[in-house]
Amino acid sequence: MTTFRRLLIGAAVCSVALVSGGQAYAGEGLTEGSSTGTKKNDSLGAQVKVRFTGSGTSGGNGSGGLNSSSADWDPPGCWYAPQWKSGEFRKVRQNIYFAAVHDPDGREFTGEISDENQGYAKDEYHDGDKGMYWGAVQNPDASYAEQWACKRDPFWVPEGEQPDEPQAINPEILAGLAYNQIKVPGTKVTLAPAGATKVNLPTWAWLDKGDFQPVSVTASLDFPGFHMEATTTAEPTGLTLKPGTEDAEVLPASGNCPVGKDGSIGEPYAKGKADRTPPCGITYLKSSGDGTFDLQATATWKITWTGTGGAGGDLPDGEYGNNQPVEVEEAQAVNR
Repeated sequence: MTTFRRLLIGAAVCSVALVSGGQAYAGEGLTEGSSTGTKKNDSLGAQVKVRFTGSGTSGGNGSGGLNSSSADWDPPGCWYAPQWKSGEFRKVRQNIYFAAVHDPDGREFTGEISDENQGYAKDEYHDGDKGMYWGAVQNPDASYAEQWACKRDPFWVPEGEQPDEPQAINPEILAGLAYNQIKVPGTKVTLAPAGATKVNLPTWAWLDKGDFQPVSVTASLDFPGFHMEATTTAEPTGLTLKPGTEDAEVLPASGNCPVGKDGSIGEPYAKGKADRTPPCGITYLKSSGDGTFDLQATATWKITWTGTGGAGGDLPDGEYGNNQPVEVEEAQAVNR
């Protein structure tokens, strides 16, 4: 399908959404059958949307979205989902034809569009039947090619049935969309010494257990006769420290500080621990001079999901980190 024809279809869908009282949400791909807006009165169509709820939908200072640890996995770029009731889909098809006829660049498509409309009209657009037309929905966070990989024309699905279409919306797709919405806490670690640390002096690093708890997001899709949802949960499993210079040693040597039984990472420094080796930290071997070293702390999160009908499983681990400056001074020796 050409880009111009996609624009024709998008314009037709937008006009129906506006006429029926729906709201167009920016960035949700309101083209060729995307689902946006809120359910209102008896007109659904472009108003059906995936909703996100849960503890992971908002974050505090330094929070952010997860990056998948797998280069081979991304949330889906497109899928098929319920879009229009019978009468509304008829309007969409009429508007597509109208747009093509009245645009010089679109007239070459009028014959093709007319044939498609006649095909839909053979079933009277399922007037009076219970069900909805399903169409392609684009993920605005995906690449252009991934967004437009769903090329099937809109199709009718009776109420309560799941279409025989591999890319039709399902709990696993919803789980992937929920993954993409998760916000996890920032990873600014507490350091001791709190100010400038010293060369060859172990620097303690930790994250309080209250800052690192599992978070989850539920993605759900609802309309008459249909409910589907999936909950994706992220649980912290460890913190990786990169000191920002090769002249440093990390503790433990792997640089990966595991989550303790109480949910904390590392151990807070306290008076009397000066002679102990911190379970999580860094020993800088060189001064930062007049500047600072850029300490990078990245948390790893295990991702699991459960969904409608007992579905569930694992998704690739997620990672999220923050950087913070660390000043390192030479230790001052006292000559006697």
